[in-house]
Amino acid sequence: MINSTFVTLYSRDIKRLRGEIEQYPYEEALWLPLPGTINPGGNLCQHLIGNLRTYICLTLGGHAYSRDRDAEFSQRTHSRAQMLAELDTLRDMVITTIESLDEQKMAEEYPRNVLDMFPEQTVHLILTHLLAHLSWHLGHINYHRRWVTALPSAKP
Repeated sequence: MINSTFVTLYSRDIKRLRGEIEQYPYEEALWLPLPGTINPGGNLCQHLIGNLRTYICLTLGGHAYSRDRDAEFSQRTHSRAQMLAELDTLRDMVITTIESLDEQKMAEEYPRNVLDMFPEQTVHLILTHLLAHLSWHLGHINYHRRWVTALPSAKP
């Protein structure tokens, strides 16, 4: 039961993230800075890919991955086409990994320290936290995309 809820919500939000990236009018729009914001949509998408690949796919699913968190925010490590392909792969890996977790595994201690304020960090708690993190940044990306799409300079 818990797995099917996580599968539904992660699948939905990764699809929404993919949809946001697809809606940017052209590649450079992903990287346009907006006044009063810190990270453009491209960097936030790279961050979400790195976050989910590390904390779900690698840690829980055993899928090889090497993360450079600083680069997620400071570089363009993916083109839009690469992000879209990575999101398709990510969705499949996240869903497969979550489907492999039984109730006992969900209740076990998560093998990495993610939330300093919680002494007990179960797999279920971390999956809930990661889903909230995904949704939070998905909102940032939606905001960024809407603004840059409305800007006169957003036309190639």
